[in-house]
Order: sequence, then C-alpha cells, then structure tokens
Amino acid sequence: MMLIFHQCLSPTNPSSRSTSHPPILFPPSLSFGNPWGRPFLVPFSSGRGVLGMAMPMKRWWRVATYWLAEHPAIVGFRWSESWGSTWPFLIYSVVAYTLAVAALRVVLCLARRRRPVPLGPLPALHSLAMALASAVIFLGLLLSVDTEIRDARLFWQHGRARTTPLQWLLCFPLGTRPFGRIFFWSYVFYLSRFLHLLRTFLAILRLRPGPRAAVLRHSALLCMSFLWLEFSQSFQVVAILSATAAQVVVFGYRFWVGIKRGTGGGGGDGAAAVVLPCQAALMGCDLACHLAMLLLHFAKGGCNGIQAWVVNLVLNAALLLLFVYCYVQTGTKTKKGGPLGGRRPPFRLLSHPMCDLGGFGHEKAT
Repeated sequence: MMLIFHQCLSPTNPSSRSTSHPPILFPPSLSFGNPWGRPFLVPFSSGRGVLGMAMPMKRWWRVATYWLAEHPAIVGFRWSESWGSTWPFLIYSVVAYTLAVAALRVVLCLARRRRPVPLGPLPALHSLAMALASAVIFLGLLLSVDTEIRDARLFWQHGRARTTPLQWLLCFPLGTRPFGRIFFWSYVFYLSRFLHLLRTFLAILRLRPGPRAAVLRHSALLCMSFLWLEFSQSFQVVAILSATAAQVVVFGYRFWVGIKRGTGGGGGDGAAAVVLPCQAALMGCDLACHLAMLLLHFAKGGCNGIQAWVVNLVLNAALLLLFVYCYVQTGTKTKKGGPLGGRRPPFRLLSHPMCDLGGFGHEKAT
C-alpha cells in the first residue's frame, strides 16, 4: 500500500517532487488522470467519511486486465518450465496422496477414535481458500480469453484457418502448444487441485464415510488437469470456467454456513441442496461441450489434444458411473424397508461422498 499510494503525500506541484521515488507498480501505458500518473485516495463527500478510489471503474478494469492477463509472467508462461510438469511428479503425487490417506486411517483405527476430531475453523478456512482461488482463476481466465480473442480476431477472419471465438474455445487448432495466458490459468487450476486434496484429510478426521471414493475422485480430477496441460487439450477453457464458477458457489456457501453455525463445517442437507444442482449443471455443461467438440473435431479436420480428450472422457464416465451406482444403491436401500418407504432418495441420502462428482465434498455440520 505504501508503495502504491506514496505519491498522495507529495506536493501538488509535480515539478517539486523528489527525483527518488519507489518503483512503478503499474505499466507506463496506464494513465490514471492525475499529475503523478498513479492512483491516489480522496475522501468522498459522504457524511460517514468513507474513502474511495479517485479512479474510474474502466481504469480499474485495465489494471485488473494487466495483472491477470497481460503481465509478462503470464504472457511468457511455459508449461515445460513449470513446477510439477513431469509425469514422475504426477505419479509420485498420486501415490503419496493415497499412502497419506491410508496412513491417517490406520492411525485413527489404532487410536480407536469413535468421535470426530475437533478441527475448529479449519474446514471453513479451507472452503474460503478454495472459493477465493476459484474466483481468481475464473476472473483471470475470463480476462485472458477476452484478450486472446481480441488479439487473434483479425487472424481468424483473414487467415487460412478461419474460425470463431466459440469454435476456438471448444477446439484448439492442431499444433497448439501449452504456453501463454490460457495455459497459465490452466496451470493455476492444476495447482489448486492440490489444495483441493486437503478436503479428503479433513473428511477422514471428521469420520466421514467413503474415503476410497474420495481418493479415486480427487486423483482422477488431478490427472485430468495434468493432461489438459500436457497435451494442450481442447475444451479445457470451458471446463475450467464452469468448474471454478461452481466451486465459488459451493465453497462460498460452505464457508458462510460454517461461520454462521460456529462449527467451521459444512451445511448438512442445505449444503447438499446447493451442491447437487451445481453438480447437475456442471455435468450437463460438460456433456454438451464434449459433444460439440466431437462434432468440431470431424468438421474442422481435427482438434488438438484429442488423445487426452479420450482419456478425459473415460475418467468422466467412471465418475458418472460412480454417481449412478450411488443413486441405485440409495434407491435400493429405500425399497428394502428403509425410512423413506420406497420413495426416491432425497438430498440427505445423495449427499454420500460416492455421489460427489465435482469433488466438492458432502459434509454435515458437527
């Protein structure tokens, strides 16, 4: 803050400023409409004395676009030079994750723990971290997509391979390499999957059922994120935007419920009522985009990363079968004299961890 708003303490005459000043944190091309070329604070004429930024929203949007889409570190991103970009790293990570989950379960069994381990605000803080990370990824990828479309529109209209923004979002041209803005945010999404893995350990400490299903689900999601980058897979932009939008809603709701109830946990049936519609919308969007990409693949002569798309499709099918199996099992239990008298299973039964497609995690407040 001191670096950004240093010039607000300077004299009003620009010529009387000292030649020594902190480094500029904004690009020279940005103009903030003041003599110093930097943002500054001025009080509003409100009776409450609230401070506001004397910079139009349009210029704030330009600043956000620079830091989230035009920064040199984002534009010059290369997947091959990034941390965690090798196959051994992925394999070791999945194996270490599985062994850590098994070790934690063994420790709890040896300790003969019958009651959940009190975690305080940790689940709520994890939900907050996931919601904020997802929001940043969503906004950054959206700005990057807008910038890429603006820069490539002329080439798409007059080049050899004519295409539209929607076709480009679903079907990358053959020969696309994993570098630049789009793949930077795909990489950040890949890293957020490691933060997502902590949900499994929190669920085990709270004695939630279905740890094996959680390990399978989170491992599959981690592998899919890796394949998107490794093979520059088409369709990943839409998948990341839809997934992060759903995560903002779900984890934001979990954080709000955890703070409201003072337990640091999820929201029981209410949480399931939010999670399941998000899962259904996410699954429907993915299915429609998969079909559209397949049509474009045959109509345009090929989409980049089709091999990874096939593996992605198999993993999604496995998760879908897991959900259908969960639904059938819960429905079978109700027909065998369960408390529902043969009715369809409600959100309470579908909140079993095996029914979690998006890795949001179904939990109750404890």
